[in-house]
Amino acid sequence: MMVFIMPHFIKYNGMNWLERLVSMLILGGVLIGVTIQSAHSEGNIKIKSFALEATDAGYQINVDAAIELNSTLEQALEKGIVLYFVIKFALIDTKWYWVDDEVARSKLRIGLSYNALTRQYRLSHRSKSQGFDTLIDALQELGTQHYIPVEEKSELKPNMEYLASLQVWLDASRLSKPFQLESLSSKEWNLSSEKKEWRTKLPAAPSFSIQR
Repeated sequence: MMVFIMPHFIKYNGMNWLERLVSMLILGGVLIGVTIQSAHSEGNIKIKSFALEATDAGYQINVDAAIELNSTLEQALEKGIVLYFVIKFALIDTKWYWVDDEVARSKLRIGLSYNALTRQYRLSHRSKSQGFDTLIDALQELGTQHYIPVEEKSELKPNMEYLASLQVWLDASRLSKPFQLESLSSKEWNLSSEKKEWRTKLPAAPSFSIQR
């Protein structure tokens, strides 16, 4: 004799447990999608790695950062607004308690723009200009800046410990006046990485890397 066993589903408010589970999974997927979309729409800059290198001419830095724009900044680009980003590294002598002396620095400003006619994004800095077909490619290149020279304001001592700082941000001061005013009242225009600070000595070897 063949016996068929029918599963018994417990009812919760007119729904069996399987229907309830499916509903919870669907709701969870929707919430996760909303969270991801919200995080993307806010924009973000995250420093992934940094390296301070000694060269024959002095010192240089390599910076790798992940940069994402929010929808407001993407729309500004499409309207022809140039967005300027700044990468700043500094070495500070903290041996004096009453003053912090910046003894060396690197500061690189890069312009990101969009040309509606050619449908290309463009990065411009120093004497270099480069075009990209997609915003993703342009942002990836923007966040990958190597061989940036370090300007020494005073004599650097290899055996001395310095306070190092690094930050990447959108420079709202380079926007036109109306957008500068808007940036004061809207967080959409305030895009910046966390300011990294750590104590370090100058590299004696050809390279010295820090993963942050």
